[in-house]
Amino acid sequence: MSTCEAIQELIEQLARLPGLGKKSAERIAFHLLRLPEQDALRLAEAIRRLKTQVRHCQACYNLAEGSLCSICQDSSRDPTLLCVVEHPRDLLALESTGCYRGLYHVLLGRISPLEGTGPEDLTLDALVRRVASGQFKEVLLATNPNTEGDGTALHIINLLQDYPVRLTRLARGITSGSVIEFANRDTLSDALRLRQEVHP
Repeated sequence: MSTCEAIQELIEQLARLPGLGKKSAERIAFHLLRLPEQDALRLAEAIRRLKTQVRHCQACYNLAEGSLCSICQDSSRDPTLLCVVEHPRDLLALESTGCYRGLYHVLLGRISPLEGTGPEDLTLDALVRRVASGQFKEVLLATNPNTEGDGTALHIINLLQDYPVRLTRLARGITSGSVIEFANRDTLSDALRLRQEVHP
């Protein structure tokens, strides 16, 4: 394959990535061309490793390079607290806060009939088995605050209602630093409904 054909092939492959148009793909391709060979090959090796070594954790379905992810292997985590999220990227967002020290369960999606995703397409059976083990005292439902996320959370509540665990959801409301005037109706409704008692 000639150099021009190689660049064209790379541009076409990059342009298939979400959020990248042809112009962005061209910029990245020519940037890679200017990189020292060792740096470009390091990127290629990272992609190869991603596709050949990364799998889902056998316990929580987070991303892992072994049978268990680093969170499931961390003995300092609270083993009685389980947070349910839709995707590994949601787990990363919660971890970035540094406020949560329990375990996770990744659903690998959400119930969305319009997208053809039903309960059977998620890791719900594994979630029920984990809760049925009696290890957890609280299950925090951290699905996204939208129609599909709320529907998924409701389905999980129905599945787990007979188990002796506390079921909680992430609080919703007005974002810190925002202005009430510009908040949408749903945000204000959640803020009013989930208002908390204050103490002097």
